[in-house]
Amino acid sequence: MVLLGAGCGIPAASDVRVDGKGSAATEAGVISRGSEPPTRTASGSVNEAFVRNFLSAAAGEPDRAYERVKAFIAPEDKTHLQEKKGSEVALNVIRLREAVYALNSDLTTTVTITVQQIGVLRANGTLAPPVATETEYDFGLRGASFNGGINDERAGLYVIDPPNVLLLSDTALRQYYQEETIYFWSSDRTRLVPDQRYRPQAVPPERRVNEVVKWLVGGPSDWLRPGVVGLPDRTELINNATGGNGRWEVNLDMSGDDQDGIDQLITQLAWSLGDLPGQLELKIRNNAQPVVDLSERRASAALYPHVANPQRFGVYDGAIHPLDFDGELSGTVPLAPEVNRNVVSAGLGLAKDRRILAAMVVTGSKNRYRLAVGTGTEQVSVLSRNRTDYSSISRPVWLRTVDSRPGRGLVVADGRLYRFDDAAHMYPVPLNLPSAAVTAVAAALDGQRVALIVGGRLYVAAVNLDGGGVSIGQPRELVTSLTNPTAVDWGREDQLVVAGSAGQPAIYEISVDGALETPLRTDLGAKVNHLTAYPTNRSVRAPSGAYMYEANGVAYRSSPFERIEPKRVRDITPVPAGVRPSNPSAPFFLY
Repeated sequence: MVLLGAGCGIPAASDVRVDGKGSAATEAGVISRGSEPPTRTASGSVNEAFVRNFLSAAAGEPDRAYERVKAFIAPEDKTHLQEKKGSEVALNVIRLREAVYALNSDLTTTVTITVQQIGVLRANGTLAPPVATETEYDFGLRGASFNGGINDERAGLYVIDPPNVLLLSDTALRQYYQEETIYFWSSDRTRLVPDQRYRPQAVPPERRVNEVVKWLVGGPSDWLRPGVVGLPDRTELINNATGGNGRWEVNLDMSGDDQDGIDQLITQLAWSLGDLPGQLELKIRNNAQPVVDLSERRASAALYPHVANPQRFGVYDGAIHPLDFDGELSGTVPLAPEVNRNVVSAGLGLAKDRRILAAMVVTGSKNRYRLAVGTGTEQVSVLSRNRTDYSSISRPVWLRTVDSRPGRGLVVADGRLYRFDDAAHMYPVPLNLPSAAVTAVAAALDGQRVALIVGGRLYVAAVNLDGGGVSIGQPRELVTSLTNPTAVDWGREDQLVVAGSAGQPAIYEISVDGALETPLRTDLGAKVNHLTAYPTNRSVRAPSGAYMYEANGVAYRSSPFERIEPKRVRDITPVPAGVRPSNPSAPFFLY
């Protein structure tokens, strides 16, 4: 028996085994992209390479997925894989844990692959939650020249007794698909909200506009629907989107003649087409709208922009202080000294109208904690405190808006999720999940999506802010190789920064659907209890990947990675000689 994985060691007492569990996540940039997966004969008669290519064969345009996979299957067994057509074509995306190969007496090989089900890649480019529950698949391999002619290794291998599903490895997803972000308007139509899709690399560039328009017509991903609105009912694409040489034409059959709605659709298209340059001519039932320059529209309608460059702060001896690093903007604490006391952690933000939003966890009575909230135009000088003390409260987060509405945020207290207002009133937020303790919440920059850790599992969910309240849609669990998550924040509009365990405490970057993951730190040595990231998007691209965290009472920063020493804390009183200074804690970004 020979076992293949992504590379590890050989246990002391067993047959020869190569365990791939240690390399479940793929390092960024290691995999070279391609448009089409390898053919059946590309691997010759090398079992490991053949299986890897077999788990890539479904990649590409959906209407040819079965054709590509059946090319790997022995002629006598092709009927074992039952085909589906059109929009029913779906690929089971898996994370390969290990593969065991057993040579049989008839010269065939039995393969057992152990997998983690990640999700279902649909024809519309969405990765839906997994449906299959299998953790193993068995199939066989035989030589292509079996029972006929010369044993020519160049003839390659065939799969026998194949699984009756289309399997696609996460490695192939990364290699043969382009991650795309399309946008839908929030439920109150004040901002655009990202929705992740996958476009096969094999799709010609000239068809990109057509694919994106079809995705928008089809509506948002299921989990995102409670927080956004799709195009009007019965909207259809008239013929295909056409164009080239910097000019594109899209013709829609869409109800209504609301010019504001049409203008919002043009903005939605401009951002959903990424960095595509050129001019767009939108037609509604063959009636042409004014031609729009895509780059100019994106420049004039920025995506929920930051109102300032990020500033780093941390807590030192119960008060918030700036953190100073070379080459970075260092600001002043936007709190009056009389309210900057007894602080445990904080979530501070700048509203669009330049108001300062301050939410802090402060010490209460008898080793308990309380939420304190305040706002101000230049400095927060008055705090409202919630009347209830809790044994534990997470770092509070603000749900950002693009107007001057009163601030609303989310916080976890004693295992329950609450929303709070700028008067520090707290209201329970129901989650449609089995009863389990909530331990962390993080809000995306668009204010319409959150990440949650509930019962030791990672989730994302849409937020609906209609009617002055806060409701959370059905959370979607993300399947990752990182276990026991302890902290989470949004690093990019389509990526989370998550602390958990990969055999030992680690921090990963994980896509919003859980499919793509990249290790950021795997040698932490202690569990992370606090994590904060500076979220970037296509309007604000730098500093990319900046995050800070705390583990075992010590704070660290990334880019470059280093411990946050007391000397980085500004405006503190020097400690006497021979006295050990306190450690900075609970670092965060203000932006």
